Amino acid sequence: MIPAQVTRFLAMSLEEDLGPGDITSGLILGEKRSKAVFVAKSGFVAAGLPFAREVFHAVDAETAFKPLVKEGSTIKKRTVLAEITGKTASLLAAERVALNILQHLCGIATLTKSYVDAIKGSAHARIVDTRKTMPSMRYMEKYAVRMGGGGNHRFGLYDGILIKDNHIKAAGGIKKSVELAKKGRMHHLLKIEIEVEDLKGVKEALDAGADVIMLDNMSIPMMERAVKLCGKRALLEASGNVTLENLPGIAQTGVDLISSGAITHSAPAADISMRIV
Repeated sequence: MIPAQVTRFLAMSLEEDLGPGDITSGLILGEKRSKAVFVAKSGFVAAGLPFAREVFHAVDAETAFKPLVKEGSTIKKRTVLAEITGKTASLLAAERVALNILQHLCGIATLTKSYVDAIKGSAHARIVDTRKTMPSMRYMEKYAVRMGGGGNHRFGLYDGILIKDNHIKAAGGIKKSVELAKKGRMHHLLKIEIEVEDLKGVKEALDAGADVIMLDNMSIPMMERAVKLCGKRALLEASGNVTLENLPGIAQTGVDLISSGAITHSAPAADISMRIV
C-alpha cells in the first residue's frame, strides 16, 4: 500500500504540472481513447512502476495500467515496461509526472546495484542509503534502493539514534553523549549509533557501549585498524567519500555497513519514454 504522504506528493506534482487543465489535449483530443507503452531506451534496473500507476489513477481512475516487468529486475534497451489504456487526454496528462518519478527511481536502483555488485563476493558488508534524499521523496527513493539490492538506514530523525559530531560537541563528548542516549531512549531495542573520526573516538565509543559506530571519512588503513580494535563488539559503518572505485577496498576492511548518499542524490535518471500505440 502506498503511504498517504506519497499520495499527497503525487497529487501536488500533478497540480504543479496540470494547473487547471492540459490546454493542448483539451483542444484537440476530446473523448478519444488510446493505448500507450513505457519503453526502455537504455538498460537499467526497474523500480517505481507502482508509483507511476498511482499517478495515472490519480488523473483518471478508469485508466488501466499493466506492468510487464518485475520490480528490481534488470531491463534491456527497448524492453516494454508497461501498457496503459484509457482516455488519450488522461494518458498525456499523467505522462510527465509518471515518467519523472519512474526515471528517477530506476536511476537510483541502477546505481545502487552497481555499488552492490562492486563488493559482491568480496566481503560481508552491505550497502545502505542515508537521509540525503529529495524532500517528500524519501519513501520512494529508499524503496528504489531496496529494488537495487541495497538496504535502508534510518528513515528519519524519529526512528533511530545517530549521534553525530554536533551532538557530541553540544553534549560534552562521546562518553557523555552515549550515556545520555542510553538513559533517555524509550526501550532497549533502540540501538545507539555514534559517528567518530579517528581510532581514539572508536575506543571511546566502544568503552561507552555504543551499538553501532560510524567511521566517518576514515582512510582504508585506519578502517582496518578500527575493525581490529572493535573485535566485533559493535557494528561498524563506513561513511563518507564512498565511490565505486574505493568500494571494494572499504568492504575488505571488514566493516559491516557502507552508507552512501550518492546512490540517492546523484543517481542519473534512466532513459524511458511513453509512446501511443
